[in-house]
Amino acid sequence: MDLEELRAFIDVVETGSFLAAAESLGVSRTTLRRRVEALEARAGVPLLKSTPQGIILTEAGGVLAQRGRLMMQETSALLASIREVGHAPSGVLRVVSPVGLPPHLLTPLFGLLRSTYPRLRVHARFSGDPLGEPLDDVDMAVHFGEDPPRGPWLSYVVLRVKEGLIASKEYLQRRGVPRSLEELRDHELFAWEAPGDDARTWPTLRGTSFSVEPALVTPDIHFIRSCCLAGQGIGLVPSVELADPDTPSGLLVPVLPGVVGRERPLRISVPEALAEIPKIKLVLSHIRQALEPL
Repeated sequence: MDLEELRAFIDVVETGSFLAAAESLGVSRTTLRRRVEALEARAGVPLLKSTPQGIILTEAGGVLAQRGRLMMQETSALLASIREVGHAPSGVLRVVSPVGLPPHLLTPLFGLLRSTYPRLRVHARFSGDPLGEPLDDVDMAVHFGEDPPRGPWLSYVVLRVKEGLIASKEYLQRRGVPRSLEELRDHELFAWEAPGDDARTWPTLRGTSFSVEPALVTPDIHFIRSCCLAGQGIGLVPSVELADPDTPSGLLVPVLPGVVGRERPLRISVPEALAEIPKIKLVLSHIRQALEPL
C-alpha cells in the first residue's frame, strides 16, 4: 500500500473534505483526489461517498480508516525508533492519566524521569477515560483496571492500590461513626466514578456490592479527598492510605475498613505500535522499577 495514498485518504476522512485535507497536507486538491482514487483502485471498492452534507465513509472505507490510522502511527513509530537507537530518551513523552489523580503521587515520578533523562520532556494530560483518548495522541495511558484493556494496547500492572472509605475526624465526631452499611447510607457520601463502573454500586471486602445514593459523583479523586478534608462527608477513593501534603497526619481516617473496599490495580498501557520504541521501553521499565517497592 502506498503511504502517500493512505495519508491522503486518512486526511480527507479526518477533515471531512478534499479542500481541507489538501490544505492540511500542502498539496493541490487535484493531486489529493488522484491519490485517493488510486487507493480506491487498489482496494477495488469505493472508500468515500459524496453527499450534500459532505464526504462520508463507505463500509469498506470505515474498515480501512480504522486500520489505516494505526498503520500510519506504526510507520511514525518505526521512524522514531530508528532515530533513537543508541541515544538516551529525548523529545516529548505524551502521558494521559485519570482525572484528579493526586498531584503528589505524580510529582516524584516526574522528578525521577527528568533527573534520569534530562532531554525528555513530558506532555501530561488528564482524562475521565484515558483509554478513550485518540491513539495517535498517546504514548502512555495510566488507568485503573483489573483486566488488560481491549484493543491495540500492551498493558502492565505497576501498582495495586487499596480502595476504601475515608472521612475527617471532625465530620465523624459531628455526624457519628457508621457501624454498618445501613448506618453508612444515612451519611453524606462521595463516590469516585471510574470509567465503566457504576458510582452508585460500592464494593465490600467479601467480594459483594451494595447500592448507595451519593451526594457527589465525580471522576476527580482529588476533589473527593478535598471534600473529605473539609469535613463534608465520607468518600470512596482509591489510594485510601495516601497521605495528603501540607496536612496534619491523622486528619483523615478510614471508615468501615473491614467491610467496604477492594484492591484496584493501577496500570500503564502503551499502544502496540509504540511498544518497541527505545524511549517508551526505557521509561516504562524505569517507572516500574521505581514503583515496585510500593
